[in-house]
Amino acid sequence: MAYWLVKSEPFKYSWDTFVADGRTHWDGVRNHQAALNLKTMKVGERAFFYHSNEGLEIVGIAEIVREAYPDPSDPAGRFVMVDLKPVTAVKTPVTLKQMKGDPALADMQLIKQSRLSVCPVTDDQWAHICALAGVPA
Repeated sequence: MAYWLVKSEPFKYSWDTFVADGRTHWDGVRNHQAALNLKTMKVGERAFFYHSNEGLEIVGIAEIVREAYPDPSDPAGRFVMVDLKPVTAVKTPVTLKQMKGDPALADMQLIKQSRLSVCPVTDDQWAHICALAGVPA
């Protein structure tokens, strides 16, 4: 199973809104590398839900419930979206500052390519962050 991290600006779409919605489509991704990551996602895989710009922290875990399909917000038809559902909030949010200072996460794509909105997370990174967040891996 692969693991992921998806970023959302909480003033646009927060974890609380996601939980209230119960399911959402992850659209509007226009970075080619992030879009390739969306195309790789499989049903049942998990993703950290990260608040960007405000908070700068992992606040929850989501599950991919529909694989990549055309994003209707892209008039050119080149980009895709996936559907996600919330799984659980983390007990302790894991901040970007905390991740940057943790040698076990030094190679994390979130840190190396901070502007990437959808990025993979290795098995070891997933387990480590789950432990920091107080949730089972």
